[in-house]
Amino acid sequence: MRRRVKAPASPLPQRDGVDAVRVRLPEGGGGGTVREYLVGRYAGAVGGARVEEMVRGGRFVGVDGRAVGWDEPYEAGRYVWFHREFPAEERVPFEVGVVFRDERVVVADKPHFLATMPRGRHVTETAVARLRRELGLPELQPAHRLDRLTAGLVLFVVRADDRGAYQSLFGERRVRKEYEAVAPYRPEVALPVTRRSRIEKERGELAAREVPGEPNSESRIELLERRGGLGRYRLVPETGRTHQLRVHMAALGLPILHDPLFPVVREDGPEDFGRPLQLLARTLEFTDPFTGGVRRFESRRALSGLG
Repeated sequence: MRRRVKAPASPLPQRDGVDAVRVRLPEGGGGGTVREYLVGRYAGAVGGARVEEMVRGGRFVGVDGRAVGWDEPYEAGRYVWFHREFPAEERVPFEVGVVFRDERVVVADKPHFLATMPRGRHVTETAVARLRRELGLPELQPAHRLDRLTAGLVLFVVRADDRGAYQSLFGERRVRKEYEAVAPYRPEVALPVTRRSRIEKERGELAAREVPGEPNSESRIELLERRGGLGRYRLVPETGRTHQLRVHMAALGLPILHDPLFPVVREDGPEDFGRPLQLLARTLEFTDPFTGGVRRFESRRALSGLG
């Protein structure tokens, strides 16, 4: 088996807590210039004229930090870095809490509406970018992802070399997670219940959905309290499919309060920070891969849906 070679460190510092983009020039990518390859690769996303402007301005650099020249020949395997142009972002008006911090991990209490990591139009307004800036931890990386609209606990790793060990805990389902949700109360829905189904999400679609076939998802759902026509529920996922808890609650006739996707996808519009999705990642529990000790953390946030 061919051993994977570790990519060199970026010569560009982070900007606003966001890493520079790394590009590796592939085999067969062309026999012309680096500029021509970059124009071809990013013409659709950035625009060919803008890429050429960035080359002229020295925005693309090699491993030594020197700017890529206009006529610099293409060299397969070479690394190039640049900083993307950040989209205009509305600030999420809630702070990221820190439940725990040591030399290896940070357990953050993420607010609703804040993405975990840069993706799409959310770049600097993300939990990882904010925490890097606020805590002075440039190598900080999430060990897993929590949906942007969901609040609660996210485990971040302080040092890049430790990230794989913590990511494996999630990939191998060795982390126990509990969520809370506020949703309608329906006496005809027998609880507790374990919901098993097949969930798929098509590329380009906003919402995942249940489809016929072998189950690939499992969630346990319990009623914690009832208040009028609403209930507070404990949700324990045994698997981690996209939108799993939201799909399962909607399928039971218990759509989570203020959910913009389930049971019906609402039209996209300005964020309504006064109506957060009533879903909270309440607890994380796992055996630490370095110390062997059991760690359990609990969110300090509370859902507002029950008043």
